[in-house]
Amino acid sequence: MTALRSTHQLHLTESVVTKRFTSWGHGEALREWRGLTLLHRYAPGTAPAPLTAALDAEPPEVTMSRIDGTPLRGTVVSRPALRALARTLSAVHRAVPGQVVAATPTGAWHARRVDTHVRDRLARRPVGSWEPVVREALAAGKRWLACARLEAVSGADAVHPVFGLTDGNIANYLYDGDRVRLVDLEDAGRSDRAFELAEIGSHLSTWVDSTFDVDFFLGRFPLTEAESARIGYLRRLNALLWLGKLLSDNGTPRRNPPGTAERQAERVLALL
Repeated sequence: MTALRSTHQLHLTESVVTKRFTSWGHGEALREWRGLTLLHRYAPGTAPAPLTAALDAEPPEVTMSRIDGTPLRGTVVSRPALRALARTLSAVHRAVPGQVVAATPTGAWHARRVDTHVRDRLARRPVGSWEPVVREALAAGKRWLACARLEAVSGADAVHPVFGLTDGNIANYLYDGDRVRLVDLEDAGRSDRAFELAEIGSHLSTWVDSTFDVDFFLGRFPLTEAESARIGYLRRLNALLWLGKLLSDNGTPRRNPPGTAERQAERVLALL
């Protein structure tokens, strides 16, 4: 899940990146360093190598190696790139041992947090005077939430614990024409595979300024029937979350092209 504000500044040299945090009250720098260290140990080459960290400084800094590649966001993501993304994510999900994942703190976003956030937000948001498609999507979302329960897709056969970014923004994935690598681990932590894939599949970045074949991407993973059901639930949930994020106090989109909220409402209705 991507915040609506920047949490850091980057200082670049030819081979090194220093990430200086402008927001760190929620452990962003520690999660970044922990994530880089875990991936460097168990899945080297899938993310920048950690170099140094000043976690107690104000502001905190994390220094890492600089890697090549172009962010997937803002592009027409090709099928080779989608395959490469799936390979990298599968490698990360397999590489970090289960006992290490279990001992890692939960990422900034997780299914329970999103579920609670969406239910609270929609309960407090009147259908109001939005555009008709937005009103329809909000009403449909409330009806769906009245019947849907996270517990129904949270069994052992649906939740496959993994280490993940817990942020589906495809700007976090760099493609060099051969492989995809991960950056921006400030939300990273313990997660589950279905949540990670649903985060990408329902993220605004896959369509507002990019072209991304979600069905083809999800088809690269050997999902259980229960995981697929969990992904379906979480994609609907995240779609509602994004619709809420796009609706400001006066009904206009934030930092996105005009009509983005209406387009997101159409996506919510299609998923529901």
